[in-house]
Amino acid sequence: MLQVEYLSYDVQEEGRQAEILSDVSFSVKDGEMLVITGPNGGGKSTLAKILMGINQPTAGKIVLNGTDITNMPIDGRAKAGIGFAFQQPPRFKGMTVRRLLHLAAGRELSEDECCDLLSSVGLCAMEYIDRDADATLSGGEMKRIEIATVLAKQHDICIFDEPEAGIDLWSFNSLIHVFERMRKEINGMILIISHQERILNIADRIILIADGLVSASGSRDEVMPKLLNTEGTCSALTGKAQ
Repeated sequence: MLQVEYLSYDVQEEGRQAEILSDVSFSVKDGEMLVITGPNGGGKSTLAKILMGINQPTAGKIVLNGTDITNMPIDGRAKAGIGFAFQQPPRFKGMTVRRLLHLAAGRELSEDECCDLLSSVGLCAMEYIDRDADATLSGGEMKRIEIATVLAKQHDICIFDEPEAGIDLWSFNSLIHVFERMRKEINGMILIISHQERILNIADRIILIADGLVSASGSRDEVMPKLLNTEGTCSALTGKAQ
């Protein structure tokens, strides 16, 4: 289980202290998919980076499976069982996709294992395994390769920061199928930061964060009606929190 307790994050802006997150608390249970949504600038991606250790909170506590990881460095969190996929995946000139999968797994994978991972995210393995993970790949291709790196190792929790950002509709449709399969097959926890209604619709629970605060939390059936306006569109997609 992941427990986030009264998490706050402040920054200095033009000589003044600005609060990005304020007393954010929630938990993720084993086998659960939690989607965190909300308007742009509400603090969602900052929260993801704090969970991975990229940013340090001003106050609060993060506990993973009974261990306080609040002050643990990034590599320590990875060893503790956190997998993380960036909103904009990094590219690596001169590093093949095969090598990237080996590094993500922490061991040398067989060719069959690499091919299975790439196939699981909708890529033709033989077309990609020996390509460089660099700017020659599209945003959608890099997104799916990064998800394959997360799947290369068993994690207690997988965190995805706006996985739909910068990818085309075809790639997004494939991405939905990947997350649906992960939700059924992975025993660990899944936490996704997303605006997309189709991702919200496959969540077990949804948290709405606006202006740095948790403004709604509950099951998909409980929270989705609060996100829908009278025209039937998701207010989280338009940047309007209700």
